[in-house]
Amino acid sequence: MCHGHREHEACGCEPRGRHERVLHHHYTPGDEFAGGFGIRRPLRFLAWKLELTEPQLERFAAVINELKTERAQAAVDDRRALTLLADAASGEAFDAGKAEEAAKLRVESTQRLQQRVSASLAALHAVLDTEQRGRLAYLLRTGTLVM
Repeated sequence: MCHGHREHEACGCEPRGRHERVLHHHYTPGDEFAGGFGIRRPLRFLAWKLELTEPQLERFAAVINELKTERAQAAVDDRRALTLLADAASGEAFDAGKAEEAAKLRVESTQRLQQRVSASLAALHAVLDTEQRGRLAYLLRTGTLVM
């Protein structure tokens, strides 16, 4: 697998267009986003599909990292909510207060995550040209990119 411009000769691939100046990666199965939005594979995939320039790539890396952090916090919040639900069900009497607290925690966490997704998409949109925006929209519409 080609991991950068210097390795083009070793792998025998031919760089194209803007892609040539920046980063060249072959897409491999498993690089999809389902199940999460980590930083290495999505970044490599987007660099390839959108033909990102170096400044665009740097911005994408920062945005994806911020989104990854928010998703990690949402996972922590979900575990806390599950603990609250377990506590609500463990006593002699059901603790509706803890169940409500768990529900509130989940709603707030989901809202924060969705706000981050929207802000992330806006930040990515801002650094793309018209053609790249069209490709990004296609990836979102087809479910190839899941945010």
